[in-house]
Amino acid sequence: MTSSKLVFLSSLFCASTVLSSAALATENATVQQRGFTVEDMVKMERISKPVLSPDGKQVIYQLRRADLVKNRGLTDLMLLALEGDAKAAPLRLTQDSSKPDANNTSPEWSADGKSVYFISTRSGSAQVWRRGLNASNPDPAIEALPSMVQITDLPLPVESFRVSPSQDRIAVSLEVFRDCADLACSKQRLDKIEKQQASGRTYQQLFVRHWDSWADGRRLVLFSAPLSASGRVSSEPVSLSGTLDADVHSKPDGDQADYQFSPDGKSIVFAARVAGKAEAWSTNFDLYQVPAVGGLAPKNLTADNLAWDAKPAFSPDGRTLAYLAMKRAGFEADRFQMVLLDLASGKKRLLAEKWDRTVQEFSWAQDSKSLYVAAEELGQRKLFSIDAASSTVRTLTGLGEVTGFDVQGNSLVIAQNNLANSTQLFTAKLDQLDKPGKLNKGDNGGAGWQQVTQVNTELLSQVKFGDYQQFSFKGAKGDTVHGYVMQPWNAKAGEKYPIAFLVHGGPQGSFGNSWGYRWNPQTYAGAGYGVVFIDFHGSTGYGQAFTDSISGDWGGAPLEDLKKGMAAATQQFPWLDRSKACALGASYGGYMMNWIQGNWADGFQCIVAHAGVFDTRSMYYSTEELWFNEWENGGTYYDAAAKHEKFNPVNHVKKWKTPMLVIQGELDFRIPSAQSLGSFTALQRRGIESKLLIFPDENHHILKPANSLLWHHTVNDWLQQHLQKLTFSF
Repeated sequence: MTSSKLVFLSSLFCASTVLSSAALATENATVQQRGFTVEDMVKMERISKPVLSPDGKQVIYQLRRADLVKNRGLTDLMLLALEGDAKAAPLRLTQDSSKPDANNTSPEWSADGKSVYFISTRSGSAQVWRRGLNASNPDPAIEALPSMVQITDLPLPVESFRVSPSQDRIAVSLEVFRDCADLACSKQRLDKIEKQQASGRTYQQLFVRHWDSWADGRRLVLFSAPLSASGRVSSEPVSLSGTLDADVHSKPDGDQADYQFSPDGKSIVFAARVAGKAEAWSTNFDLYQVPAVGGLAPKNLTADNLAWDAKPAFSPDGRTLAYLAMKRAGFEADRFQMVLLDLASGKKRLLAEKWDRTVQEFSWAQDSKSLYVAAEELGQRKLFSIDAASSTVRTLTGLGEVTGFDVQGNSLVIAQNNLANSTQLFTAKLDQLDKPGKLNKGDNGGAGWQQVTQVNTELLSQVKFGDYQQFSFKGAKGDTVHGYVMQPWNAKAGEKYPIAFLVHGGPQGSFGNSWGYRWNPQTYAGAGYGVVFIDFHGSTGYGQAFTDSISGDWGGAPLEDLKKGMAAATQQFPWLDRSKACALGASYGGYMMNWIQGNWADGFQCIVAHAGVFDTRSMYYSTEELWFNEWENGGTYYDAAAKHEKFNPVNHVKKWKTPMLVIQGELDFRIPSAQSLGSFTALQRRGIESKLLIFPDENHHILKPANSLLWHHTVNDWLQQHLQKLTFSF
């Protein structure tokens, strides 16, 4: 397909469709419209983790808001009736005026639908709580609900939990010293360490540090405890995974999806990577089964696979265990395929083996005959159904990003967003979506779907978002490559606009049709820039071979795609001013900024590099997850130095000349701060205009509201300084 053609997403959807700007922009011409700002973004409420009641008539979801005074995020749980009065307002389920600073997360319905369990910090420590619900009144006032009850009162915070289907036992993940006989021992040891004057720590194996924290000898261990007649934990929890030198759930991104009770509540299956000496270069997560009451050593169900096994889920009939599995050990971006394990025979089979997508999240249908899965596809993140017998795949959603979903009976809820709409909840009936011709073909909704939340409507009532459009072109190796362009919010026909050229991280990732709170192109469109972002070779959602292609070729095909993508965008969309462009990227995108400095002469008027790799040699010896660098560069540095050096930005510093803003979080142990300091040192010593912005209290991401504001204002000032002051109002 030629570069002049607008390619859309799959054969299900028509080509050359231009996406409209957000419906949130007011229709009232008398209201003064404006562009989207970072202040808007920081103030926005954020929906996540929708969970349906067992009868499918209610949904509970997390709603996060920013407390700008205290510089933190606060999360509450919202209850929304899906039947009855369609205009019923969501109920803030965890509202408590006496504990306004409490965070309330991880909702889980009781099996009978009469109450909801969740983690709350209202006691001063993260513990499991329960709130009863009025089943006879699906839309009660908060005053009519039973009071909240604390279920756990443990000496250590609860990191995640699950309640058994029989409601007589709870599983909790706690960070403990594995040699301690009880939880009190771990708490006492922590208190003792806190009082010590000497601060030194000794290590004999990796990880020494991981993501944003130093190892202190503790592991996340899975425990279980019986629930008393009152529904509380009143006895010492029993260790289920403590005999393994492993974290359950996994760090840093794991949660309760790493383990699950069997439907009868008698056993638990969990995912874990045994550490030993090889934790820092191993992706060998396995699935283990253990009695829910403990007493037996965990049984490894996937010892035959040396790659990653994850997210176990029992079928509702208890006959099958579904899970995700990779095939290649040491490769974190391998395709996650669905595996079905027959629990009676022990036989395993791949589901939809020929479907070239990686499954990110899944859930069983209630009849155990199909599964619902979320996966990336051509710049979108969609929901699909897969028949468990035939492997037939059906598409259930269209344009945009499905960030979460839940299924109960015939009811389905999704959390979905796109480039001009933040996440909202949509519901549908499965018997309607499964019919041919009922597929959702539009952004955030469409045939068969009903939007049930209106978060941020008032806040953004005067905002006009930039129109956006997907395009394609012939990239490296003659392959079709996709990207997006976004117009300034107040674009006028015949005008040209400077370019913010965004490069995504990963590198196995995507800048697709999704809403984000760190790299949101609407913040640049709101400041008057045209935005271009390319899913270069190595991006996800275009087949595993396309994803694989970047390994060993970081500065090759991806850079060619970026060059050709910029040329195609400016040719297809003449409102883009190629003479005024700034490149921006973080993580791998930050690496690419350093690579562009020495390998794309005169490509840009300015560059912004956040947490970018500067020297692949020092990166290998100072990062934490060594498996990543070893796979991407064909081995350890001492065995494959030439491969590590092939695309090393430090070797091209003499060619650097473009003004550059360098940004780094000091708690970033994935790409350590010395990488950004190296970039800034090179710039300064070469006499190149440059600026360094350091956040002592942030990791790989800038998360605190005040820091996010500073980050964006510093970046926008840098762009404006080098792309000339804009003459139109923002």
